Amino acid sequence: MIHSVETYLQTERLTLRRFTSDDADLLIELDSDAAVMRYLSGGEPTAPEIVRERHLPNIIAGYEKWGGDLGLFAAHERDGGAFIGWFCLRPEPQGPLDEAELGYRLRQAAWGKGYATEASRALLGKAFDGLGLRMVWAETMTMNQGSRNVMEKLRMTLTDTLPTPPDMKMVEGAEHGGVRYEITKEQWERR
Repeated sequence: MIHSVETYLQTERLTLRRFTSDDADLLIELDSDAAVMRYLSGGEPTAPEIVRERHLPNIIAGYEKWGGDLGLFAAHERDGGAFIGWFCLRPEPQGPLDEAELGYRLRQAAWGKGYATEASRALLGKAFDGLGLRMVWAETMTMNQGSRNVMEKLRMTLTDTLPTPPDMKMVEGAEHGGVRYEITKEQWERR
């Protein structure tokens, strides 16, 4: 059994840790902010029972599935311990284990501080230098310039445009679709 509150990763300003079954309220609060959910659900909050009964159990099951190496991780400020959101580094459900998605969802209070870039860069280092991954990808809405800026700072390459999924048609800018960025181990090592 993985020790549940074990630190997964530390950066200069952040600690990433595995979620536990006691963390539902953190996720519910994060997903109830319309600005946070703007490019995910059109601002609609995630229902608390979905977080408790589906999202959190799936997150915890992911640690078992991937040996604690991959999944979704709670992020806290090292100075003071405030919860700022989550980061993920995880494969597609049926995808190859040497390719993972990089993603994050941050509270508004944590926006504009460089946290997304700082933690994402550390996650890429762990992915390629520690976990032996071959490629990491990230997707966002075309209009989500904040996330695109992070991907570009990480030297990820824009590789594809994506149609908007049917369940996201109400999101602002849905007509512009989404974008996919990738970075390979070789590109990471050459950066």
